[in-house]
Amino acid sequence: MAPVPAHVAETAGWLRGVVGQLRRRLRQVDNADVLTPSQSAVTSRLHREGPATQAELAAAEHVRQQSMSATLAVLDELGYLTRTPDPADGRRTVIGLSELGSKTVIGVLQHRDEWLAQALANELTAEELETVTRALPLLQRIAQL
Repeated sequence: MAPVPAHVAETAGWLRGVVGQLRRRLRQVDNADVLTPSQSAVTSRLHREGPATQAELAAAEHVRQQSMSATLAVLDELGYLTRTPDPADGRRTVIGLSELGSKTVIGVLQHRDEWLAQALANELTAEELETVTRALPLLQRIAQL
């Protein structure tokens, strides 16, 4: 692998920092007091990708099954989950979002989008907004590596 030029490394560090700041700011405008980051990640994943087993969720989130079990227990207690027997293997359980869980995730995403849209409209000029818009497909391409 070829060495990365210093200016590219500097850009990478700046981008990582900005993405982290934006992520933390978006958590401040949603239900950060209700759900932990792990719980929020699981509900978001179930919303995006649909029902999954505990093992699949643990693997996708890169955590141990015991940790996932604790996360799911809290979400269950809040009424955010449904559990049904796996049609392919009755010994396993498929976990999905309940109606309350889906409404909560949709509400959080809508609230984040509203805050971000307002921030973009209030803080950026039309030209700056166009620059951000043009950069999004490039950033998405990097995120999907």
